[in-house]
Amino acid sequence: MYSVINTATIYGIDSKMISVEADISEGMPIFEMVGYLSSEVKEAKERVRSAMKNAGYALPIKRITVNLSPASIRKTGAGFDLPIAVAILSAIGIIECERLASICICGEIGLDGKIQPINGVLSMAIEAKRNGLEIIMVPKQNLVEAKLVSDLVCIGVENVSEVIEILNSGDFQTNGELLAEPCVSELHYQYDFEMINGQQALRRACEVSISGMHNMLMVGPPGAGKSMIAKCIPSILPPMDSDEQLELSKIYSVCGMFDERQGLIKARPFRSPHHTVSPQGLVGGGQNPHPGEISLAHRGVLFLDELTEFNKSTLEILRQPLEDKKVHISRAAGSFTYPADFVMVAAMNPCSCGYYPDLNRCHCTRQSIQRYLSRISQPLLDRIDICVEAPTLNYSQIVSKNKNESSKDIRDRVMACHKMQRDRYLNYDFKFNSQIPSSLIDKFCKLDEEKSIYMSAMYEKYSLTARTYHKVLRVARTIADLDSSEEIGFDHLNEALCYRGLDKRYWEAGV
Repeated sequence: MYSVINTATIYGIDSKMISVEADISEGMPIFEMVGYLSSEVKEAKERVRSAMKNAGYALPIKRITVNLSPASIRKTGAGFDLPIAVAILSAIGIIECERLASICICGEIGLDGKIQPINGVLSMAIEAKRNGLEIIMVPKQNLVEAKLVSDLVCIGVENVSEVIEILNSGDFQTNGELLAEPCVSELHYQYDFEMINGQQALRRACEVSISGMHNMLMVGPPGAGKSMIAKCIPSILPPMDSDEQLELSKIYSVCGMFDERQGLIKARPFRSPHHTVSPQGLVGGGQNPHPGEISLAHRGVLFLDELTEFNKSTLEILRQPLEDKKVHISRAAGSFTYPADFVMVAAMNPCSCGYYPDLNRCHCTRQSIQRYLSRISQPLLDRIDICVEAPTLNYSQIVSKNKNESSKDIRDRVMACHKMQRDRYLNYDFKFNSQIPSSLIDKFCKLDEEKSIYMSAMYEKYSLTARTYHKVLRVARTIADLDSSEEIGFDHLNEALCYRGLDKRYWEAGV
């Protein structure tokens, strides 16, 4: 007696189809499971045995062999419990269903036979549809999440007895009520640039940063408003399209952070990990690899407050993801690639006390300033396009009653700038100015002879590297786009150079 059931396992943020084979034969009574299994999958046989007994279906006193193939993929998680139980029940003849080959089944089973929710159902449903399966059976609590995938019959089940009844009856119809799609025509943001008094240079830098998706560093004394401004940045981000929403929802589903009642994630993420975060928490990993904060910030903003308080080795591993927009993690279980296309916004004080270079208030020694600033390496600074100072506000600026420009007005300009970039790079595999490859810099950031001579002098004056020079041109391209200019002018170059001059001012002064 033999049967096979389709299920899926999480692999990175995607899923891979798994076949659960059950064979019942004569021989010494034993329940054996094979197929490169993790410890929680091996424990499934005890959960399945007890669940079936409590549901009134005892295992036969025969040799039971369950194989999860392909054996080259490591199986993790408790989502294999239900397909293993269904495979055994089918092999012993309790379940007789002609359409098992077109059904994907996943779910965890409790000892009492109840079906428990699992993570990653959205990815599993997408993979099931991609492989031509017509039906997916999931825990009742995951049903709404599975229904987010169109043209797939989704069945939510609560216990083993209900599974047997549905499969034997052949009544495969989407059950449960569909939730009304929430109104998201205008997302509400807690923080708005209208709340920010003063700090015009910071507001401008934020607009340039998001318009070209450039990484940004804010340097200034405590209380200058760096964190508040960073929290306003999501309010000027353009809305996500359907593909971006689905991609981000998959990441959060795999991490168990997806609220299926709200449908696909509509708001771009804003992640602000504490400076005690571990390398695995930031970029992902672990024994069973999972996405980290940089992947949870995909298509949004990663805010690193108090940048110098982060462990230096933790910050250094950001260097490759900032360039590649993805992170590769290799473990014994396999190699995984997680998306990490985010804008990094960081904030820091200029010294330990926070008041350098105001020597009337700063009492740090030159050596202590050097030690403090050396926590941020030059290679990491080279990957930050915009460095801007956040000066202390005076009293009149704080209590000003002048009406500030709202985030909506800024967002309209950002969206217009993004549209220009999408049209310009329509035939290329990148979307934003910050992603222009070095080989195409001369094509999209072309300078005439006069501007080339000027930039040659600036290259020597600021001791730029090839990477930082290209970043200046990319930022200048964004500033020109905000001015609706096809040509990069001297004003655009000078503003872009100002965003590179601040790091020289602090880091070189501390040496």
